[in-house]
Amino acid sequence: CLGAEGRLAHKLFRDLFTNYTSALRPVADTDQALNVTLEVTLSQIIDMDERNQVLTLYLWIRQEWTDAYLQWDPDNYGGLDAIRIPSSLVWRPDIVLYNKADTQPPASASTNVVLRHDGAVRWDAPAITRSSCRVDVSAFPFDAQRCGLTFGSWTHGGHQLDVRPRGNGASLADFVENVEWRVLGMPARRRVLTYGCCSEPYPDVTFTLLLRRRAAAYVCNLLLPCVLISLLAPLAFHLPADSGEKVSLGVTVLLALTVFQLLLAESMPPAESVPLIGKYYMATMTMVTFSTALTILIMNLHYCGPSARPVPAWAQAFLLGYLARGLCVRERGEPCGQSRRPESPPSPQPPEEGAGPPAGPCHEPRCLCHQEALLRHVATIANTFRSHRAAQHRHEDWKRLARVMDRFFLGIFFSMALVMSLLVLVQAL
Repeated sequence: CLGAEGRLAHKLFRDLFTNYTSALRPVADTDQALNVTLEVTLSQIIDMDERNQVLTLYLWIRQEWTDAYLQWDPDNYGGLDAIRIPSSLVWRPDIVLYNKADTQPPASASTNVVLRHDGAVRWDAPAITRSSCRVDVSAFPFDAQRCGLTFGSWTHGGHQLDVRPRGNGASLADFVENVEWRVLGMPARRRVLTYGCCSEPYPDVTFTLLLRRRAAAYVCNLLLPCVLISLLAPLAFHLPADSGEKVSLGVTVLLALTVFQLLLAESMPPAESVPLIGKYYMATMTMVTFSTALTILIMNLHYCGPSARPVPAWAQAFLLGYLARGLCVRERGEPCGQSRRPESPPSPQPPEEGAGPPAGPCHEPRCLCHQEALLRHVATIANTFRSHRAAQHRHEDWKRLARVMDRFFLGIFFSMALVMSLLVLVQAL
């Protein structure tokens, strides 16, 4: 029985392909358009190259059409209603990927076709496609992409070959989940366009792959380190000025952010739209730069020295008065909220001419009233002590002013870093 079925299949094959040619469109009427049904199954996302804007997919492509010259009566061949033959023996539609981004010529699939007795031909073939995709990274790493795959005939117009999709979109039943991208769908849309080269319209089918990036890896590897570093940068205002590490901390944070910025730039395309994480990096680096510059200014105030001018009156009233009480900047042993107002020490008075002990009768040769030189030296020592004390008061006022500014800018920059970090992290929710 099996041998008889094999002989019938050979006889059917000889009868069908005796006068058959695969070079001509298989229609009985040349004015009639041949309908081709296209079905795509997404199997795997191999790669998404954002820098070169190329999407690589593994697809199963099914094409179905009717061949008017490959029909038979199953009763004449023992009820044989379908055979499988090499696809190179039959006519195949020249449907290609229009937005192909591969430099290599398309390799012809060596799969068989299923030929039914009514002339229906079904050709299932796997394909690895490399298509161009316009990547918008303005919301990276919380971005979503739309990549279209346009299929159509290369030489046959709409009057000769009509392409239509099967269903509303590609099938995702056999899709292998990707670690970086989440597939939201792959709808299909048929278009009929007229190109400048030809007068007849060309139909095509576009499958739009809707993707959303899985941002967990980028949040852990690129975003969270930057957030922690940006929160560490304002703490330079909390370091004591005598430690000598205030400027070093700012420069170190700036270098660390520069390294992360370079890592991000290597994977992103050089487009006009700056990614969201790139904007966050630039804002953080700008904040760190300004905080380092203000730290240098505050250290100059701290190290003014005894020879500096007194603190201006407005600074004593506003900065050392109200702002110091509001920020709870106090001296040792001073209660919070009761900051003293610095008092200007008395200026040294030069010794008066002839100043000394009251004159009186003194008959002793070594009486103190006769030691005018010694009295002048004592007055000079007193005036020097007053000048030194006044200079120390000025120096302490400038150091106190530096502490007030440190506390003020610590709150400002820490609030800025926290707000920017929360605005970026909210996008991940």
